Amino acid sequence: MGSKETGPVAVVMGSDSDLNVMQGCVEQLREFGIEPAVRILSAHRTPQAAAEFAQTAEARGVKVIIAAAGMAAHLAGAMAAWSTLPVIGVPLVGGEGGPAGLDALLSTVQMPPGVPVATVALGKAGAKNAAILAVQILALADASLREKLVQFKKRQEQKVREKDAALQ
Repeated sequence: MGSKETGPVAVVMGSDSDLNVMQGCVEQLREFGIEPAVRILSAHRTPQAAAEFAQTAEARGVKVIIAAAGMAAHLAGAMAAWSTLPVIGVPLVGGEGGPAGLDALLSTVQMPPGVPVATVALGKAGAKNAAILAVQILALADASLREKLVQFKKRQEQKVREKDAALQ
């Protein structure tokens, strides 16, 4: 899916069951020419490894961390607790019979003062938006990425105009 080595964006997820949803995030980053570091880390099952990853991310060249998890969804918060890098949380729908992602959404968005996590929508839409938000953050210091974002927005506009024209 991605590199275990470093890139400007790290995509971490709590379980391999999250790979299907987060593939859209990785693909969206690649469309902007970014090959992310992709890892499976758990705030609960591998807390030491998650902490070490967050603590050393900046030294490895990571500039933005995207963290996805379902159910209790503490991964983004754990990344933010151990790093000063921007963290984008992607809440995911958890196991069967759960509250359809509401638990993950609240766990991701309800961070205490001083430990911010930017939170996007649930699931696949959120995964793609997390990638775009990461690119927007990086584009603040990268004119090439800024131009790619401008072109991306133009393509989106054109697609909508074409769909509208097809209805007329």
